Amino acid sequence: QVQLQESDPGLVKPSQTLSLSCTVSGGSITTNYYFWSWIRLAPGKGLEWMGAILSAGNTNVSPSLKSRTSISRDTSKNQFTLQLSSVTPEDTAVYYCARGDNGGTYDYWGQGTQVTVSS
Repeated sequence: QVQLQESDPGLVKPSQTLSLSCTVSGGSITTNYYFWSWIRLAPGKGLEWMGAILSAGNTNVSPSLKSRTSISRDTSKNQFTLQLSSVTPEDTAVYYCARGDNGGTYDYWGQGTQVTVSS
């Protein structure tokens, strides 16, 4: 059983960099066929795919967030990380990490972590 757990950064101030990690258990983030994504849900909006890191370590990031987003991984910890710079209150959302496969299915999700951007 694959499990994903997001870290809990809590309150972040405007203009700061949000850093989130997702620790994976029950499966390796280097396994072929899977990729590891960050997805968020802001109040009153739909799910927004932010980006992903593939099994080989390369990344894809949403064009709308590319200038502010970095995704990396630590294979020794089986963990991948999101960094979102210059946050504003519009970045307030529940952030999820999730596993996707080459068929386009997201089969495992973290429980989500609430991030609030406020001074």
